[in-house]
Amino acid sequence: MDALYPRLLVDDFPACALFYERVLRELLGIEPAKVVPQARYASWDAEGGTLLSLFDRAALAEAVGAGGPPDAAARDRAMLTFRVPDVDAAAATLTGFGARPVAAPQDRPQWGPGLRTAHLRDPEGNLLELQSY
Repeated sequence: MDALYPRLLVDDFPACALFYERVLRELLGIEPAKVVPQARYASWDAEGGTLLSLFDRAALAEAVGAGGPPDAAARDRAMLTFRVPDVDAAAATLTGFGARPVAAPQDRPQWGPGLRTAHLRDPEGNLLELQSY
């Protein structure tokens, strides 16, 4: 169960996907769980959950907007992704704890069947994704 994992937001998806594919295979013996060049997304799993994922930074900024200072999308290099049972309830909880909404809870069938997400920023401005599927 991938309850929490890092997602690197990259500018050169093909180069980074190839780099991490080689590195994780050589160092940890892990093969990619998913590489989707047209979606500019890749992920690697270990011990029943996601270990790491990559996503094109510009594609994410376009999908969710900057939701912060004018340069927020330009500086985002990573985000934490939380898999939760109820995206709407989790978004309300995080907002109550001081997170700032970036993209309201919404279905994202183009990212995966049954996927629902919300994006927020923590008090320091770090990007967070809540997801259920």
